[in-house]
Amino acid sequence: MMKLSKISGNQMTEFILMGITKHPGLQGPLFVVFLLKYMAISLGNLGIIILTSVDTNLHTPMYFFLNHLAFVDLGYSTVVGPKTLVGFIMEKNTITYIGCAIELVFFVIFITSELFILSAMAYDCYVAICKPLRYMVIVSDRTCWILVTISYFYSILVSLLVTIKIFKPSFCKLNVIRHFYCDGLPLFSIICSEKTDIELIIMILATFNLVSSLLIILISFMLILVATFRMNSAEGRHKAFSTCGSHITGMVIFCGTLLFMYLQPQSSHYFDIAKITSFFYTLVIPMLNPLIHRLRNKEMKNASKSLFKIIYKHPL
Repeated sequence: MMKLSKISGNQMTEFILMGITKHPGLQGPLFVVFLLKYMAISLGNLGIIILTSVDTNLHTPMYFFLNHLAFVDLGYSTVVGPKTLVGFIMEKNTITYIGCAIELVFFVIFITSELFILSAMAYDCYVAICKPLRYMVIVSDRTCWILVTISYFYSILVSLLVTIKIFKPSFCKLNVIRHFYCDGLPLFSIICSEKTDIELIIMILATFNLVSSLLIILISFMLILVATFRMNSAEGRHKAFSTCGSHITGMVIFCGTLLFMYLQPQSSHYFDIAKITSFFYTLVIPMLNPLIHRLRNKEMKNASKSLFKIIYKHPL
């Protein structure tokens, strides 16, 4: 059995990323798949950011939150995507100690921000359906900015705490990360010094983030369902579901994927499952979100058509 020795963080120079697969024949096809997905993510989310910024009809709280959702989707995909693409074409897929820490910092910031922006979107839907007459008073521009600012500020604090706690102890000399990017759990598995306190902190933060955001989302949509079924007209119910249908779809996919990953029992196949799940929420969900919101949302489709007409009539 291989004996793992310790090496302090300040002596570590690089980590080896195992990547998605060890099979050389799959590197080329996977590179193409990842490249196409990252291009789709970039175009889709940049499109939403541009549309919600330039079209005055979309200057409402719902599209304000959608703008920031697109930003964080693009953010954590960009943290992971380009480095993963480079790993497919490099003979030895490595990342520096500092580079790994920076990647973890930004990944945790964006992924945590997404949870709370989704919660804010759920609350926005609740107010829009259940308190329509007071909507613009309750969900004012000031309220929107406060919710988003708190989400980002809290995410930065969580990210710095997790990263410092993970990178402070001693790592094993066998510095192989069983993943395709620097995530907390794979890094945690190669810490050779005492890590009980780190595990406890990560568990508390992950549980709080998931449970609190899920509670907000579930309570909001339970109240929305109750209010919707109390509506007398079928047209009113249809309008209510169409208003929040795309948000519900996006939230279920994202939160369900995270729950599936973090509730998996630790086993010999854990990191294989983690790779598949991570691939899904880093490069599939950010690609699906623009499709969900643009195809199921009449205002977004109209805004896209108007922008294309302007570009067509006034090309650069």
